[in-house]
Amino acid sequence: MTAPAMLPLAVSLGDPAGVGPELLTEAWTRRAEEGLTPFFAVGGAMVLAEAAAIRGIAAPVERITDPAQAAEVFARALPVLDHADGSYKPGQPDRAGAELALASLTEAARLAVAGEAGGVVTGPIAKSRLAELGFAHPGQTEFVAAASGVALEDAVMMLAGPSLRTVPLTVHIALAEVSGALSAELIQRRCSIVAAALQRDFGLANPRLALAALNPHAGEDGRFGSEEAQIIAPAIAALRALGITVTGPHPADAMFAPHARGDYDVALCMYHDQALIPLKALDFDNGVNVTLGLPIVRTSPDHGTAFGIAGKRLANPGATIAALRMAGECAARRAMTS
Repeated sequence: MTAPAMLPLAVSLGDPAGVGPELLTEAWTRRAEEGLTPFFAVGGAMVLAEAAAIRGIAAPVERITDPAQAAEVFARALPVLDHADGSYKPGQPDRAGAELALASLTEAARLAVAGEAGGVVTGPIAKSRLAELGFAHPGQTEFVAAASGVALEDAVMMLAGPSLRTVPLTVHIALAEVSGALSAELIQRRCSIVAAALQRDFGLANPRLALAALNPHAGEDGRFGSEEAQIIAPAIAALRALGITVTGPHPADAMFAPHARGDYDVALCMYHDQALIPLKALDFDNGVNVTLGLPIVRTSPDHGTAFGIAGKRLANPGATIAALRMAGECAARRAMTS
């Protein structure tokens, strides 16, 4: 059977004052050795050309007017959809740059939802800058979910690297609010989404989920908290009844040790830092933020704008390359099963 033709990936620029533009141009120069699916940037042709020049790499930019042109252009130049553009001022974020970042993100998401791109890879943004423009979402995960018509509670953030995959079950809330936000229903719903996504997008026939405890020593029989017995354990029982392979609750101080990580495919954590600290400690330069539960593929490098090193040839392209590769692999699996 002939593999279906792959649509190119749409890549949003991110804040043009950050490291996103230079890393995207470098990823293009490594397209062959990294086996990357063809992609195109949405807007920012002048920004990308200047970013490549400052980084000291040969990455010619070619404007396209239709995403369908990207695959043919990709071998000789970085395709850039003729859209919004601006000036390149590395390390100097401003309102104009935020406007460009939002325009690029909006169009990239639209193209993926409309089926004109195989998926969307989002460049790093400065959320505070976008908030000044009226951007009401906590982050790009929530924005892309809304653009896809998916309820926020059904869009699940997973961080993935060569050593580990983690999912924070609660995300951008204060630590003091975590216990009250947890429920057996929330855990069941998000774990079910994760299990289905690992099957569909990552090719795992029987994904193994490990649930972290909230409290030290997994509550130690109620001495340090009751959430394990009252919330997490019942959720695990319900998930097992559905045929999902899940273990826990595991003490979080031990489940990320080298000997433990081979026992599961993804660690589901109770709050943001419980999931992100081990991932970034192990895979900072290759970490990918992927949104599960969407009708489209969406990934992003798991780092920020890094304004302090933008334009200084210091930023590592590993996470950008990993995000592009993962999006291409997930899109290919979807194309094969559609």
